[in-house]
Amino acid sequence: MRAAVLRGPGDVVVEERPAPEPGPGQVVVRVASVGVCGSDTHYYDHGRIGRFVVESPLVLGHEAAGEVTALGPGVTSVQVGQRVSIEPGVPDLTCEQCLAGRYNLCPDMQFFATPPIDGAFAEYVVVHSAFAHPVPESISDDAAALLEPLSVGIWACRKGGVSAGSRVLVTGAGPIGLVSVQAARAFGATEVVVSDVNPERLALARDLGATDVVDARTARVTDLPRPPEVLLECSGHPAATGEGIRALDRAGRAVLVGMGGDELPLPLSVVQERELQVTGTFRYAGTWPTAIALVAAGRIDLDRLVTGTYGLDRAEEALTAGRRDPQSVKVVVHPQS
Repeated sequence: MRAAVLRGPGDVVVEERPAPEPGPGQVVVRVASVGVCGSDTHYYDHGRIGRFVVESPLVLGHEAAGEVTALGPGVTSVQVGQRVSIEPGVPDLTCEQCLAGRYNLCPDMQFFATPPIDGAFAEYVVVHSAFAHPVPESISDDAAALLEPLSVGIWACRKGGVSAGSRVLVTGAGPIGLVSVQAARAFGATEVVVSDVNPERLALARDLGATDVVDARTARVTDLPRPPEVLLECSGHPAATGEGIRALDRAGRAVLVGMGGDELPLPLSVVQERELQVTGTFRYAGTWPTAIALVAAGRIDLDRLVTGTYGLDRAEEALTAGRRDPQSVKVVVHPQS
């Protein structure tokens, strides 16, 4: 099979590799679509994210979907020919965190495209059958791949307690911010305000369900007529994070989703005086059934986010599309083309 391999910062080549064989409990998936994530571009640019360093050739891509082509011994949950969305992190299923239902915090997680685990910029991948989620025909291949970023938004809404009648502020209208807008509305939020500096992204946020937008170049979320109950911080920008926390109502909840620097200033007096809850998020757990149901029901539109598609031979172009086109939102690689 062919795979796009990162050999070092700014160095991606397509090479031939042996097609994977499924072990017990595993399936082989013929990859149809893979979304390009900010983490992929960060590895491409810098060769590392925090403590995760690319020390040997790595296949990028973790937002993936395709068709099951082979079953390992003992697999009964899916069938050959079934279309699936891949949940790209497989925990050990035996540690204290897994047994408590927090498998996203498993210290031995094997996650696609996180060194040294190869990802899905390849024609075929192998994955544990429990993490190959069947999708209906009404969900496109691209949307099935983007169930992964949607899961980030769903998990953020769960961590923030978003429910019927919630007032939500989303800072950052990138792909995660845009799926978080849709997830918040699907969870019942009646006010969803989005802040960003990109007017095209803000217009898209409105189309996807935001009830109001704030152009952060000229306005402040702290001036909203009604303070939000929940902050979904999706920019990773320290100033946006601080201002978003200051905008929260008393007893509000701040969910830090965006990845910025390792440290940021926290408006501690605001957190204390208003008894705010501040939490981080790390990936997701148990979100795929909800994500599939919402997309299949037409409550969330993931295809609308796709602004460009590339074949596997153009994977490097896909990784750099965002810097060439400021209107790019989500780029998808099709490994079979």
